Amino acid sequence: MVVAASDDSIWSRLFSFEDYGELLALVHNSVIAGAVLGIVGGLIGVFVMQRDMAFAVHGISELSFAGAAAALLLGMNVVAGSVFGALLSAVMIGVLGSKARDRNSIIGVLMPFGLGLGILFLSLYPGRTANKFGLLTGQIIAVDNPQLGWLIGISIVVLIGLLWMWRPLSFDSLDADVAAARGVPTRAISLIFMVLLGLIVAVSVQIIGALLVLALLVTPAAAALRLSSSPIVVPLLAVAFGFVSAVGGIMLALGGSLPISPYITTISFAIYLVARLLGLRRHARPAVR
Repeated sequence: MVVAASDDSIWSRLFSFEDYGELLALVHNSVIAGAVLGIVGGLIGVFVMQRDMAFAVHGISELSFAGAAAALLLGMNVVAGSVFGALLSAVMIGVLGSKARDRNSIIGVLMPFGLGLGILFLSLYPGRTANKFGLLTGQIIAVDNPQLGWLIGISIVVLIGLLWMWRPLSFDSLDADVAAARGVPTRAISLIFMVLLGLIVAVSVQIIGALLVLALLVTPAAAALRLSSSPIVVPLLAVAFGFVSAVGGIMLALGGSLPISPYITTISFAIYLVARLLGLRRHARPAVR
């Protein structure tokens, strides 16, 4: 009986849909923000995978977390602090890490520095514990109207930037040496991409938290690449997977008392597993003669 009661308690913490409609009305901003970030994050994630920069996403998120924590401590706009930290790290990686080995070294230095700085700022912050924890793991009720405006505005800037340089960015991502030989300004393209990546990482931290931002910016694209190599199909699949992960995670988290990030990461990982299994079957299928 004790075990059964404990199981019921655990299940109710994970999924409880009492008064779901009323709760949904309270977090419509988070649902909108999650949808936007899922779409834009899935799209930029394709280039992250092609350029082998998944590690960079995590490095940027750590300094974005430090900037957000500093803003929280000083009573400033948290999104603005997150953007400042992300852009600072993105530009440093873009300027100093032109080669993969240099880039990984710089990221390895920035990650513990950013995380340690962020923890220091949160330790000094006298406010609610939920605000501290939310920067690391996300909060379902973290998005108010001003923050939603910031999130949508920054996401639109990132989307326009990606569409504007789509062709040269694709060329540079697939073969930087050939692109440079053909006259593509690869260094400028790389730096602009890092700025766009920094912006989307900063706003993603507000939804899913700094520690698990890879679930929106890497996993959907990684799943899409397991299913196709088409330059059209892969971005569409990545966008769809990112949207389902973000919005689905928020909808499930609404019924539980846990942070939002476990739900988003679980859905994202499940999609990747299914895509990987389907990809294995597709590659194992004998060619038709």
